[in-house]
Amino acid sequence: MTRRTDRAGGTYLLLMTLAVLFAGPFVWLVLGALKKQSEWVAIPIHFLPEAPQWSNFTEAFTRINFLAYTGNSLFLSATYAVLVTFSSAAVGFGFARLKGPGKRPLFVVLLSTMMLPSILTLIPTYVLYARLGLVNTYWPWVLWGLAASPYLVFLFRQFFAAIPKDLEDAAIIDGCGYGRIFVRIFLPLSRPVLLTSFLLSFTWIWGDYLAPALLLDIDHTTLSVAITQAYRDPHGNYIPTVQAAAAALYVVPVMLIFFFTQRYFVRSVVMSGVKG
Repeated sequence: MTRRTDRAGGTYLLLMTLAVLFAGPFVWLVLGALKKQSEWVAIPIHFLPEAPQWSNFTEAFTRINFLAYTGNSLFLSATYAVLVTFSSAAVGFGFARLKGPGKRPLFVVLLSTMMLPSILTLIPTYVLYARLGLVNTYWPWVLWGLAASPYLVFLFRQFFAAIPKDLEDAAIIDGCGYGRIFVRIFLPLSRPVLLTSFLLSFTWIWGDYLAPALLLDIDHTTLSVAITQAYRDPHGNYIPTVQAAAAALYVVPVMLIFFFTQRYFVRSVVMSGVKG
């Protein structure tokens, strides 16, 4: 009993240490956002601000059209998340429950695309969308969403493969086709995975910088790009304290989403790795 208690105590200590390490960058960001410009560049480093500058957050919100850029980010992130969740679920269902020649090699090819660095496709992607006239529009994110995500396909495939085949056989006996089986049976059972897929894909687009910077102009871009470009003084120099305040505001929504949905996230990952 003592050994088990000591092991649990060691585990909790390790987790608390990791939690502090992971929270450290965000705490440092908030502390930097509360500093004066002189404290930001001071040597030796001032870890704590002498007088918290809460006005930095006000300036971060008012210096640019913060709400408009936030709306752009929300629209792109939510649109992509909804589309890629449904398309990935449909592809994962096909790999998990349907039979066909070459299904296994095709699935291997799909998984192998996850090892391809996205930076390699950056220039070809821009050239393709430029020739299609889709630069400075939101259509690239719609097309990406409809194309599904290899990682999410794998997640759904693992979850759907663990569902008992008796449910599928009973639905077929009742006259259901695979389309109705997918919509009426498998999707309702996969709510934790659907939520996890939406959460992951939402944060991918919310935190993306390269694609919006490459494909959108400054009026239609996302908050991540605006934060890196818009906070300058009259001489064109960046204002790091205000940028830090804006970055802290930028991170908060995603942290809140993870905080309220983490149990579903853990549950879906566990269930996707268990075979029935």
